[in-house]
This record gives sequence, structure tokens and C-alpha cells, in this order.
Amino acid sequence: MSTTAVHNTKWWSGGKSPFNLEYGKVMMWYFLMSDAFTFGAFLISYGTIRFSTNGWPDPNHVFSSYPFKVAGSAPAPLVFVSIMTFILIVSSVTMVLAVQAGHHKDKKGVVNNLILTILFGSMFLGCQAWEWMHLHAEGAWWGLNPFINADGTHATTNFTNYFFTITGFHGFHVFSGVVINIIMLIMTLNDTFEKKGHYLMIEKAGLYWHFVDLVWVFVFALFYLV
Repeated sequence: MSTTAVHNTKWWSGGKSPFNLEYGKVMMWYFLMSDAFTFGAFLISYGTIRFSTNGWPDPNHVFSSYPFKVAGSAPAPLVFVSIMTFILIVSSVTMVLAVQAGHHKDKKGVVNNLILTILFGSMFLGCQAWEWMHLHAEGAWWGLNPFINADGTHATTNFTNYFFTITGFHGFHVFSGVVINIIMLIMTLNDTFEKKGHYLMIEKAGLYWHFVDLVWVFVFALFYLV
């Protein structure tokens, strides 16, 4: 058997990639790269339409409501979505702590921080659901745009079509991340990783969760700030 053949046999049997990383982690990076292209296509398409026209709804007007708002109270532009963003950022911190606990084989730390990450992710989804329901109650939906442009001209449905499509796509990713973390939590409680001797799956789940958080930064900037 040649030296190359022996080397390849050791590589596959050891589960290592050509980059000297665990094979599953490399596959996760490949998946995230392909997902980044999808989000990039959505956001570039939105940016192209957004900056090719002078008329566009003012986000300070569109996103000025919040839950339990009393009738007649002053609007609070972007306050609610800022809270949503803060929740997602905190969830990224707890995910980091879960991964670090996994590196130290600290089962209790992994469990506690996964529970917090799931909780914060669920809170973000709840906030997004409220925002969607509120906008829908105002007449906004795919193909419907009740908001006028900032310059007072009639607005097209491009804004609402892109908003619900992109934020919905991102929300689906957050939901998927919450489900993945719930599975990781169950596996941790069942000592699956203790028996394997490592918590690499927690790290892979962490990569996905951080990617979802990072994408939200771009969504937040393009829809709520520009």
C-alpha cells in the first residue's frame, strides 16, 4: 500500500478533514457559507431596489409601536426592535458560554446556558411574531403596503414584500436554531456527550446560532436603520 493510501485511510478513519479540523465542523462551515450566499442574495436584491428609488417608507414611522402601548402615548421609533436585537445578542453570549462549558466537559454549565439560549431565542421569536401581527393589523402583508413614502408619495409593495420574506426567512432560521438547541439539551441531559467524551456537537450548534445572530445585524441595519 502506498504512503498516500495509508494517509487517506488514517484521515477517513480519524474523521479529520484536509484542514486538520473535525469533519462535521467543516461540513457545518460549508453549510453556513451556502446559507450566507442565500441571505446575501436576498439582502443585495433588497438593497438594489431600496437605493434605486427616492421614495421609501420611513422606518421611524413604520416601526414605532410596541406591545402594551397605551392609546395616545408617544411613538417610540425602533425601541422594540432594539430590544429584540439585544435579546438575540445576549443569546449569542449564553451560547458562547455553553460551548466553553462543553470544552471543559462541564455538563451543568452546558445545560444551564443552553436553557438560557433557548429561552432568549424563543423570546426573540415571540417579539417577531408580535411585530408581524401588529403590521398585519395595520394592513401590511405580502402585496399590501399601507405606509406612504418618507417624501409623501405613494409607496409600492416592494418594502413589505421584502420585509416579510427576509425577516420570515431569518425567523425560520432562529426557530430551527431553537429546535437544534433543544435537541442538544436533551442529548446533554441523557449524557450522550459524556459517553462520547466530547461536546463537539454543542460547538457545531453554536456556529449555526452565531451565524443567525450575525445575519440579524445586517437585516436590522438595512430594514430598520436605512
